[in-house]
Amino acid sequence: MDNQLKKTISMKIKRLDMFPNHFFGIAEINLEEYKINIQGQSMLREQLIKLPIQFRDEKALLRLSGIDDDAFFEDIVNYKGESEWIEIDSDRILYYLADHQGQIDTIDILSRF
Repeated sequence: MDNQLKKTISMKIKRLDMFPNHFFGIAEINLEEYKINIQGQSMLREQLIKLPIQFRDEKALLRLSGIDDDAFFEDIVNYKGESEWIEIDSDRILYYLADHQGQIDTIDILSRF
């Protein structure tokens, strides 16, 4: 069985606005626009992602990259099903975005399938 990670989904960030405890905006997947919400995890929520399109793996590596490749960050999250929006709950991603606001334009999802 091939366990190599492959880029399975690429999200282009169209707009990402910062609020006191989350980011909200618009991202594009396969030329379709979706709302995106990025927030920290809570005691009851683990690091997770929910997507408006089909995804087959139980975990995903999220790779955030910047406009000029100076900004780059990765985090592993659990896939928790479908949603109308792109939902990401991760303290690490939230804090990274707060420190690098406006520098990220792509979120790639890597998985085994």
